[in-house]
Amino acid sequence: MKSPVMPTPMHMPSPSLSSTRRHLLQAALAAGLATLSPWGLSAELKETPWDALMPKSWDPMKGFKGRNLQNLVDGDPKTQALMDELRAAWDQAPTVPEMDGRAIRIAGYVVPLEESKGELREFLLVPYFGACIHTPPPPANQIIHVTPLKPVKGIKGMVPVWASGTLKVRRDESAMGVSGYHLDAVKVDPYEERAGR
Repeated sequence: MKSPVMPTPMHMPSPSLSSTRRHLLQAALAAGLATLSPWGLSAELKETPWDALMPKSWDPMKGFKGRNLQNLVDGDPKTQALMDELRAAWDQAPTVPEMDGRAIRIAGYVVPLEESKGELREFLLVPYFGACIHTPPPPANQIIHVTPLKPVKGIKGMVPVWASGTLKVRRDESAMGVSGYHLDAVKVDPYEERAGR
């Protein structure tokens, strides 16, 4: 099974980086990689790429250009202040008003929010593996809060899925991150790449 978004090894940070610095760089890198996954159209719902959820003029690193991100040190108050500033900016990331009310189908990874007896009742959908769990949350416009019409069975955390339903522009906060969109999902299916790709 191929992943919906696949970072290439040459873009990954060096394993010798400190964990704080590595997580900051991975999150920034992943936000950019989330725009590289084009999907086609299905007969029923428009398959939506993650970059459609970001305003074209928005730059996730705008306020951080020209700042030295190479010399961050774990435990340094300056590093923590920079991470807090980045988090605050990304939690307020702008959404695309035209996406409100659209029927979409989008591929991403599951971050469980509410599970009971093997049934997933609520989750975040994110564009790359590890987001909100192994790396900091992506910008809010790259997180979708999903509420399935019926509880979903057999789907675990960080499993890639296709989620289909009506998208709403709505900011929600959870323990795992701030989402800029909400999806009332009529269908959640395990991810399978279409033939010919």
